[in-house]
Amino acid sequence: MGLPPPLHPYVAVIAAAWQPPLQIVVPVVNRKIHSELYAVSLKRGDECRISFGRQVHDAQAGTVVFLAPGQTVIPIDAVRAGNNLAPESDGDVGVHGWTLMFHPDALVGTPLAARIRAYGFFQYAPKEALHLNDDEQVALTAVVQTIEREATAPDAYSTDVLGAQLQLVFGYCRRFYSRQFQARAQVHGKVLARLHAHLDEYLASSRPRSEGLPTVAMCARALGYSADYLSDLLRDETGQSARVHIHRALIEAAKGRLVGTTESVSEIAFSLGFEQAQHFSKLFKHKTGQSPGAWRR
Repeated sequence: MGLPPPLHPYVAVIAAAWQPPLQIVVPVVNRKIHSELYAVSLKRGDECRISFGRQVHDAQAGTVVFLAPGQTVIPIDAVRAGNNLAPESDGDVGVHGWTLMFHPDALVGTPLAARIRAYGFFQYAPKEALHLNDDEQVALTAVVQTIEREATAPDAYSTDVLGAQLQLVFGYCRRFYSRQFQARAQVHGKVLARLHAHLDEYLASSRPRSEGLPTVAMCARALGYSADYLSDLLRDETGQSARVHIHRALIEAAKGRLVGTTESVSEIAFSLGFEQAQHFSKLFKHKTGQSPGAWRR
Protein backbone atom coordinates (compact mmCIF):
# COMPACT_ATOMS: atom_id res chain seq x y z
CA MET A 1 0.00 0.00 0.00
CA GLY A 2 2.98 2.30 -0.46
CA LEU A 3 4.03 2.11 3.19
CA PRO A 4 7.43 1.27 4.70
CA PRO A 5 7.55 -1.74 7.05
CA PRO A 6 6.01 -0.87 10.45
CA LEU A 7 8.41 -0.17 13.29
CA HIS A 8 6.36 -2.37 15.63
CA PRO A 9 5.86 -5.97 14.49
CA TYR A 10 2.22 -6.16 15.60
CA VAL A 11 0.73 -2.64 15.86
CA ALA A 12 0.39 0.20 13.35
CA VAL A 13 -1.65 3.36 12.76
CA ILE A 14 -2.21 4.18 9.08
CA ALA A 15 -4.23 6.58 6.92
CA ALA A 16 -4.26 9.13 9.72
CA ALA A 17 -5.18 12.76 9.18
CA TRP A 18 -1.84 13.91 10.58
CA GLN A 19 0.24 11.55 8.40
CA PRO A 20 1.40 12.08 4.80
CA PRO A 21 -1.23 10.92 2.27
CA LEU A 22 -1.29 7.16 1.78
CA GLN A 23 -0.78 6.33 -1.89
CA ILE A 24 -2.44 3.08 -2.97
CA VAL A 25 -0.01 1.29 -5.27
CA VAL A 26 -1.80 -2.08 -5.33
CA PRO A 27 -5.27 -2.38 -6.96
CA VAL A 28 -7.83 -3.03 -4.19
CA VAL A 29 -11.20 -1.87 -5.56
CA ASN A 30 -13.65 -4.75 -6.07
CA ARG A 31 -11.13 -7.22 -4.71
CA LYS A 32 -11.65 -9.36 -1.63
CA ILE A 33 -9.34 -8.51 1.24
CA HIS A 34 -9.12 -11.23 3.86
CA SER A 35 -7.68 -9.90 7.08
CA GLU A 36 -5.98 -11.72 9.94
CA LEU A 37 -5.75 -8.48 11.88
CA TYR A 38 -7.96 -6.48 14.20
CA ALA A 39 -8.76 -3.01 12.89
CA VAL A 40 -10.50 0.03 14.37
CA SER A 41 -11.07 2.82 11.87
CA LEU A 42 -12.44 6.34 12.39
CA LYS A 43 -13.87 7.50 9.06
CA ARG A 44 -13.67 11.02 7.62
CA GLY A 45 -16.44 10.47 5.07
CA ASP A 46 -14.33 10.69 1.91
CA GLU A 47 -13.19 7.06 1.82
CA CYS A 48 -14.46 4.40 -0.54
CA ARG A 49 -17.46 2.32 0.43
CA ILE A 50 -16.70 -1.09 1.90
CA SER A 51 -18.70 -4.29 1.46
CA PHE A 52 -18.92 -6.63 4.45
CA GLY A 53 -20.60 -9.74 3.04
CA ARG A 54 -23.99 -8.56 1.78
CA GLN A 55 -23.94 -5.24 3.63
CA VAL A 56 -22.22 -2.03 2.60
CA HIS A 57 -20.68 0.58 4.85
CA ASP A 58 -20.88 4.12 3.48
CA ALA A 59 -18.10 5.61 5.64
CA GLN A 60 -19.96 8.59 7.12
CA ALA A 61 -17.74 11.15 8.81
CA GLY A 62 -17.24 10.46 12.50
CA THR A 63 -18.11 6.78 12.18
CA VAL A 64 -15.98 4.03 13.73
CA VAL A 65 -15.97 0.59 12.11
CA PHE A 66 -14.38 -2.57 13.47
CA LEU A 67 -12.77 -5.57 11.77
CA ALA A 68 -11.79 -8.87 13.39
CA PRO A 69 -9.38 -11.56 12.17
CA GLY A 70 -10.96 -13.88 9.62
CA GLN A 71 -13.34 -11.29 8.18
CA THR A 72 -13.38 -10.35 4.49
CA VAL A 73 -14.08 -6.92 3.05
CA ILE A 74 -14.34 -5.59 -0.50
CA PRO A 75 -13.67 -1.92 -1.38
CA ILE A 76 -16.39 -1.25 -3.97
CA ASP A 77 -15.83 2.39 -5.01
CA ALA A 78 -12.74 4.12 -6.28
CA VAL A 79 -11.05 6.17 -3.60
CA ARG A 80 -11.18 9.88 -4.31
CA ALA A 81 -8.98 11.30 -7.03
CA GLY A 82 -5.32 10.43 -6.71
CA ASN A 83 -5.98 7.29 -4.64
CA ASN A 84 -5.28 9.39 -1.57
CA LEU A 85 -6.20 7.97 1.83
CA ALA A 86 -5.46 11.06 3.88
CA PRO A 87 -7.58 14.24 4.06
CA GLU A 88 -6.53 17.60 2.72
CA SER A 89 -6.97 19.21 6.09
CA ASP A 90 -4.89 22.39 5.52
CA GLY A 91 -3.84 22.12 9.15
CA ASP A 92 -7.41 21.87 10.45
CA VAL A 93 -6.96 20.07 13.76
CA GLY A 94 -10.68 19.30 13.79
CA VAL A 95 -10.28 16.82 10.95
CA HIS A 96 -9.94 13.31 12.35
CA GLY A 97 -9.50 10.02 10.64
CA TRP A 98 -7.23 7.03 11.19
CA THR A 99 -7.03 3.26 11.10
CA LEU A 100 -5.54 1.36 14.04
CA MET A 101 -4.45 -2.17 13.11
CA PHE A 102 -3.00 -4.84 15.37
CA HIS A 103 -2.21 -8.54 15.17
CA PRO A 104 -3.70 -10.90 17.80
CA ASP A 105 -0.13 -11.63 18.94
CA ALA A 106 0.06 -8.04 20.19
CA LEU A 107 -2.21 -9.12 23.03
CA VAL A 108 -0.16 -12.14 24.15
CA GLY A 109 0.94 -11.72 27.74
CA THR A 110 -1.55 -8.94 28.47
CA PRO A 111 -4.88 -9.07 30.38
CA LEU A 112 -6.57 -8.06 27.13
CA ALA A 113 -5.76 -11.42 25.53
CA ALA A 114 -8.46 -13.13 27.60
CA ARG A 115 -10.94 -10.26 27.27
CA ILE A 116 -10.82 -9.33 23.59
CA ARG A 117 -13.77 -11.56 22.69
CA ALA A 118 -15.91 -9.71 25.23
CA TYR A 119 -15.84 -6.65 22.97
CA GLY A 120 -18.76 -7.65 20.78
CA PHE A 121 -18.52 -4.63 18.48
CA PHE A 122 -15.93 -6.48 16.40
CA GLN A 123 -18.83 -8.69 15.27
CA TYR A 124 -21.43 -5.96 14.70
CA ALA A 125 -23.01 -5.46 11.30
CA PRO A 126 -21.93 -2.40 9.25
CA LYS A 127 -25.22 -0.60 9.95
CA GLU A 128 -24.42 -0.89 13.66
CA ALA A 129 -21.22 1.16 13.42
CA LEU A 130 -20.33 3.58 16.20
CA HIS A 131 -21.16 7.25 15.52
CA LEU A 132 -19.06 9.71 17.52
CA ASN A 133 -19.69 13.33 18.41
CA ASP A 134 -16.83 15.83 18.18
CA ASP A 135 -15.68 15.43 21.79
CA GLU A 136 -15.66 11.64 21.49
CA GLN A 137 -13.60 11.82 18.31
CA VAL A 138 -11.04 14.00 20.08
CA ALA A 139 -10.81 11.65 23.07
CA LEU A 140 -10.42 8.49 20.97
CA THR A 141 -7.97 10.11 18.55
CA ALA A 142 -5.74 11.21 21.45
CA VAL A 143 -5.38 7.60 22.62
CA VAL A 144 -4.66 6.39 19.09
CA GLN A 145 -1.94 9.02 18.74
CA THR A 146 -0.40 7.74 21.98
CA ILE A 147 -0.47 4.21 20.56
CA GLU A 148 1.20 5.45 17.37
CA ARG A 149 4.02 7.10 19.34
CA GLU A 150 4.51 4.00 21.50
CA ALA A 151 4.59 1.73 18.44
CA THR A 152 7.37 3.75 16.80
CA ALA A 153 9.87 2.95 19.57
CA PRO A 154 9.10 -0.53 20.94
CA ASP A 155 11.03 -1.72 23.99
CA ALA A 156 10.68 -4.21 26.84
CA TYR A 157 7.69 -2.32 28.24
CA SER A 158 5.80 -1.85 24.98
CA THR A 159 3.61 -4.94 25.27
CA ASP A 160 2.16 -3.85 28.62
CA VAL A 161 1.84 -0.19 27.63
CA LEU A 162 0.21 -0.93 24.26
CA GLY A 163 -2.10 -3.49 25.85
CA ALA A 164 -3.27 -0.87 28.35
CA GLN A 165 -3.77 1.72 25.62
CA LEU A 166 -5.73 -0.72 23.43
CA GLN A 167 -7.93 -1.56 26.40
CA LEU A 168 -8.52 2.17 26.87
CA VAL A 169 -9.64 2.42 23.22
CA PHE A 170 -12.11 -0.41 23.73
CA GLY A 171 -13.32 1.04 27.01
CA TYR A 172 -14.06 4.34 25.30
CA CYS A 173 -15.87 2.49 22.50
CA ARG A 174 -18.04 0.69 25.04
CA ARG A 175 -18.87 3.98 26.75
CA PHE A 176 -19.70 5.68 23.47
CA TYR A 177 -21.82 2.72 22.32
CA SER A 178 -23.74 2.94 25.60
CA ARG A 179 -24.55 6.55 24.80
CA GLN A 180 -25.61 5.52 21.28
CA PHE A 181 -27.82 2.71 22.62
CA GLN A 182 -29.62 5.12 24.94
CA ALA A 183 -30.08 7.75 22.25
CA ARG A 184 -31.53 5.25 19.79
CA ALA A 185 -33.82 3.76 22.43
CA GLN A 186 -35.47 7.17 22.76
CA VAL A 187 -36.15 7.16 19.02
CA HIS A 188 -37.01 3.51 18.36
CA GLY A 189 -38.36 2.46 21.75
CA LYS A 190 -36.89 0.15 24.36
CA VAL A 191 -35.45 -2.96 22.75
CA LEU A 192 -36.59 -5.18 25.65
CA ALA A 193 -40.25 -4.40 24.99
CA ARG A 194 -39.76 -5.21 21.31
CA LEU A 195 -38.00 -8.47 22.19
CA HIS A 196 -40.82 -9.49 24.55
CA ALA A 197 -43.43 -8.79 21.88
CA HIS A 198 -41.52 -10.88 19.34
CA LEU A 199 -41.02 -13.79 21.74
CA ASP A 200 -44.66 -13.75 22.88
CA GLU A 201 -45.82 -13.90 19.26
CA TYR A 202 -43.32 -16.60 18.31
CA LEU A 203 -43.99 -18.87 21.29
CA ALA A 204 -47.77 -18.53 20.88
CA SER A 205 -47.53 -19.73 17.27
CA SER A 206 -46.87 -23.17 15.80
CA ARG A 207 -43.45 -22.10 14.51
CA PRO A 208 -41.38 -23.50 17.40
CA ARG A 209 -42.43 -27.05 16.43
CA SER A 210 -40.79 -26.67 13.03
CA GLU A 211 -38.19 -23.93 13.62
CA GLY A 212 -37.05 -24.85 17.11
CA LEU A 213 -36.24 -22.83 20.19
CA PRO A 214 -35.85 -19.09 19.83
CA THR A 215 -32.16 -18.16 19.68
CA VAL A 216 -30.30 -14.89 20.07
CA ALA A 217 -29.50 -14.91 16.35
CA MET A 218 -33.14 -15.55 15.42
CA CYS A 219 -34.43 -12.76 17.65
CA ALA A 220 -31.74 -10.38 16.42
CA ARG A 221 -32.75 -10.95 12.80
CA ALA A 222 -36.40 -10.33 13.66
CA LEU A 223 -35.55 -7.03 15.37
CA GLY A 224 -33.08 -5.92 12.69
CA TYR A 225 -29.83 -6.34 14.64
CA SER A 226 -26.79 -8.59 14.65
CA ALA A 227 -26.68 -11.08 17.53
CA ASP A 228 -23.79 -9.35 19.32
CA TYR A 229 -25.36 -5.91 18.95
CA LEU A 230 -28.67 -7.13 20.40
CA SER A 231 -26.89 -8.77 23.34
CA ASP A 232 -24.94 -5.60 24.11
CA LEU A 233 -28.07 -3.44 23.72
CA LEU A 234 -29.89 -5.58 26.27
CA ARG A 235 -26.96 -5.67 28.68
CA ASP A 236 -26.81 -1.89 28.55
CA GLU A 237 -30.58 -1.52 28.98
CA THR A 238 -31.21 -4.27 31.55
CA GLY A 239 -27.90 -5.61 32.82
CA GLN A 240 -28.76 -9.07 31.49
CA SER A 241 -27.91 -10.95 28.31
CA ALA A 242 -30.29 -11.77 25.48
CA ARG A 243 -30.10 -15.45 26.42
CA VAL A 244 -31.38 -14.73 29.92
CA HIS A 245 -34.39 -12.86 28.52
CA ILE A 246 -35.14 -15.67 26.06
CA HIS A 247 -35.02 -18.26 28.83
CA ARG A 248 -37.33 -16.12 30.97
CA ALA A 249 -39.84 -15.90 28.11
CA LEU A 250 -39.70 -19.67 27.63
CA ILE A 251 -40.35 -20.30 31.32
CA GLU A 252 -43.25 -17.84 31.44
CA ALA A 253 -44.81 -19.39 28.34
CA ALA A 254 -44.38 -22.84 29.88
CA LYS A 255 -46.01 -21.75 33.14
CA GLY A 256 -49.00 -20.44 31.22
CA ARG A 257 -49.48 -23.78 29.49
CA LEU A 258 -48.89 -25.81 32.63
CA VAL A 259 -51.68 -23.89 34.36
CA GLY A 260 -54.00 -23.21 31.43
CA THR A 261 -53.93 -26.49 29.51
CA THR A 262 -54.03 -30.21 30.12
CA GLU A 263 -51.09 -30.85 27.80
CA SER A 264 -48.41 -33.19 29.10
CA VAL A 265 -44.97 -31.87 30.00
CA SER A 266 -43.58 -33.50 26.85
CA GLU A 267 -46.24 -31.84 24.67
CA ILE A 268 -45.50 -28.45 26.18
CA ALA A 269 -41.77 -28.97 25.67
CA PHE A 270 -42.19 -29.83 21.98
CA SER A 271 -44.65 -26.96 21.40
CA LEU A 272 -42.02 -24.52 22.71
CA GLY A 273 -39.33 -25.86 20.40
CA PHE A 274 -37.43 -28.27 22.65
CA GLU A 275 -36.24 -31.41 20.89
CA GLN A 276 -35.97 -33.32 24.16
CA ALA A 277 -38.48 -33.07 27.00
CA GLN A 278 -35.73 -33.64 29.56
CA HIS A 279 -33.91 -30.53 28.34
CA PHE A 280 -37.07 -28.52 28.98
CA SER A 281 -37.47 -30.04 32.45
CA LYS A 282 -33.83 -29.32 33.30
CA LEU A 283 -34.11 -25.65 32.28
CA PHE A 284 -37.45 -25.24 34.07
CA LYS A 285 -36.07 -26.68 37.32
CA HIS A 286 -32.91 -24.59 37.05
CA LYS A 287 -34.96 -21.40 36.71
CA THR A 288 -37.79 -22.16 39.17
CA GLY A 289 -36.36 -24.69 41.61
CA GLN A 290 -39.09 -27.19 40.74
CA SER A 291 -39.75 -29.67 37.98
CA PRO A 292 -42.62 -28.80 35.60
CA GLY A 293 -44.80 -31.53 37.10
CA ALA A 294 -44.19 -30.39 40.68
CA TRP A 295 -44.79 -26.75 39.77
CA ARG A 296 -48.09 -27.67 38.08
CA ARG A 297 -49.36 -29.42 41.22
